[in-house]
Amino acid sequence: MIERIEEQLGKRAEMLLAHECKTIPQEQLHLPGPDFIDRVYAQSDRNQRVLNNLARLFGSGRLGGTGYLSILPVDQGIEHSGGASFAKNPAYFDGEKIVELAHEGGCNAVASTFGVLGSVSRKWAHRIPFIVKINHNQLLSWPNAYDQILFGTVERAYDMGAAAVGATIYFGSEESDRQIVEISEAFAHAHELGMATILWCYLRNSAFKKEDDYHVAADLTGQANHLGVTIQADIIKQKLPETNGGYKALNKGGDSFGKFDERMYSELSGNHPIDLCRYQVANGYMGRAGLINSGGASGSDDLADAVSTAVINKRAGGTGLISGRKAFQRPMKDGIELLNAIQDVYLCSEITAA
Repeated sequence: MIERIEEQLGKRAEMLLAHECKTIPQEQLHLPGPDFIDRVYAQSDRNQRVLNNLARLFGSGRLGGTGYLSILPVDQGIEHSGGASFAKNPAYFDGEKIVELAHEGGCNAVASTFGVLGSVSRKWAHRIPFIVKINHNQLLSWPNAYDQILFGTVERAYDMGAAAVGATIYFGSEESDRQIVEISEAFAHAHELGMATILWCYLRNSAFKKEDDYHVAADLTGQANHLGVTIQADIIKQKLPETNGGYKALNKGGDSFGKFDERMYSELSGNHPIDLCRYQVANGYMGRAGLINSGGASGSDDLADAVSTAVINKRAGGTGLISGRKAFQRPMKDGIELLNAIQDVYLCSEITAA
């Protein structure tokens, strides 16, 4: 298996597979493993019903029992418009095809909208764990307004048989205070009902784009993760970091933004992608709340990119990958192969934390 992964990585193989992390040592992390629920989640204030649903998430699919997650998320019909998302594969306008792809692709769970999952819940909710995404951005206001608003209730997700609810907070946006309060309350209610919670910890602020795009900076995304686990998200979804130094850049020219310590850049993180991702993991209480990185948009070399992201996440101490567009914007057979390639990284015992 390792030989095939090395071949898929190509020129990136040595850089990713041979890296030794000299920042936060792996011994300080709560690394994923078959006993993760008993070792970490069960020590918290989560009730037994939440633990049962977490066990269902971590026990399903090809990665069941490993402590890692492979999730198919498809809410792009709202977030990016249906036509733009499904033009390559119009069959995915039918929500059942989304669930089928997750099931046949060996995923631990499928994450989608109330409408998609509700339309097939009686057929599928007992066969693969459902994660209902409860809020979305919508693209029919003019000019486009970027805000996450609730599209349904936690009770509806519970009645549907969902194992978990998911939500997005746009940290840094004008609406973030409302979103934090709104989703904190929704997650608390979900936990009361016994569902697990997954938070998309995204950044959104035009000021975060300067000489670089700091929406994907390790320091800023790491702080978003830290806010996410503060409201007791069980699992954090975050974009893979591509740069660092967001706080420093935003404080140039006499501006005052947040707080930072130079050791964040010299000791707690480095320039290597695994080091940057490890800083994200550390901000999730050293891995007590699992970090799943997003797979990103579909491109010209999806397989290599997806496998690279999985290697970075696993070697940083992360919990898995949540990859959508790379999988569903291609024929189902090819989508299944891509999902399986991601999962193989987590099944490969020769790929370990750096």
